Amino acid sequence: MFSLALKNILFYKNRSIATIVLTFISAMLFVAYVSLMDGSHKSMLENSLKIYTGAIEIYKKGYRDIGGNEYLIDDVEEISKKLLKIDGIEIFSARYETYGLLSNKEQSAASMVGGVEPDKERVLSSLSLALIEGEFLKENSKNSIYMGVELAKKLKLHVGDEVAFIGSASDNSFAADIFKVCGIFKTGLFEFDSTASFVSKNYFDKLMNSKNRASYITIKVKNLDDVQKVNSEIIKVLNRDDLESLTWKTLMDTMVEAMEVDSIFGYISLSLFLVVIFFVVMIYGFVNVSSRIKEFGILRCIGLSKSKIFLLLFYEISMLSTLAIIIVAPIASYICYHYSINPIIIDGIADMYKDYGIVSDEIPFDFNMFTILRNLAVIYLLNFLSIFYPYMYINSFKPIEASKHV
Repeated sequence: MFSLALKNILFYKNRSIATIVLTFISAMLFVAYVSLMDGSHKSMLENSLKIYTGAIEIYKKGYRDIGGNEYLIDDVEEISKKLLKIDGIEIFSARYETYGLLSNKEQSAASMVGGVEPDKERVLSSLSLALIEGEFLKENSKNSIYMGVELAKKLKLHVGDEVAFIGSASDNSFAADIFKVCGIFKTGLFEFDSTASFVSKNYFDKLMNSKNRASYITIKVKNLDDVQKVNSEIIKVLNRDDLESLTWKTLMDTMVEAMEVDSIFGYISLSLFLVVIFFVVMIYGFVNVSSRIKEFGILRCIGLSKSKIFLLLFYEISMLSTLAIIIVAPIASYICYHYSINPIIIDGIADMYKDYGIVSDEIPFDFNMFTILRNLAVIYLLNFLSIFYPYMYINSFKPIEASKHV
């Protein structure tokens, strides 16, 4: 039956080529679409984590829900010693955050002022890379403040200008100082750029009486895929009921939900796409088979069983699909790999969708061989499923009737 199937493929060249082309295009589009969707989600997540949010953050229970100085972590050094023992952690840093009023002679604005460790922050986040004017903070920076571009515009400040800060210290006492703008950053997240400003934690601790205290400890892991494993180890090592260690899935639940909704609509689109692929291949197979009813009738008359006819169709679609997949696999893989390294750039897309967490004009693909092979296998399977209806249609004819079919 295999040799007969091969002869049929070579005899019906145009139909064979059309089937290969249909399979090739379907597989190529399917693989590229999934790669683009996964790459976009991965890029959104990585960009958001790079900006400021850590892969894991440790809080004192109650801080995120209630807030206030009574929920600050007050033994940062002890916790830091324990975190150094965990292999999956690349780097971690304590941050002290408070809300206060920034004012100059003309304007005032509320701001989240964060005390950060500049050297560690260069590795932890992309705050230093977001610099557009001036310079980033240093460990020995005194009363220097690093603020978002929208906040600077609101206060009409430039690098070198002074701004007054009024807030509440960690012991609920009054805190005030005059900061000098050392740098201005732009992350692309409008709300963050319009409210956030940063000071070196060494200096801020003296002003806020927050030595060895922090709002939370942020952690960067060596491999983001191992975040749950590392988080479980952190909880085990800390072994404290008054602390909670949270991963990005909890910290960025809004984005996670948005990505899940986007994935649902994406998979609905994929389902419709697969249905279209299935029916296109099946209808073409049906047209192909219906024009060969006489041929199948003669084969039945000379003694071929129904199972042999099915095997013949199976071999034909198997050879055509295999050839198409062999051709498309390296091409699709290369396209996904190429655009994962060299993302597609659409100028202005970040500004258009900045409210949805898009902070870059780049649209990368995701290169994952397992996903690519899985998607190719789906197309392969659909091709095999497409022969069942044509096979049932052939069997609706009796052998003699089919042999006389015109």
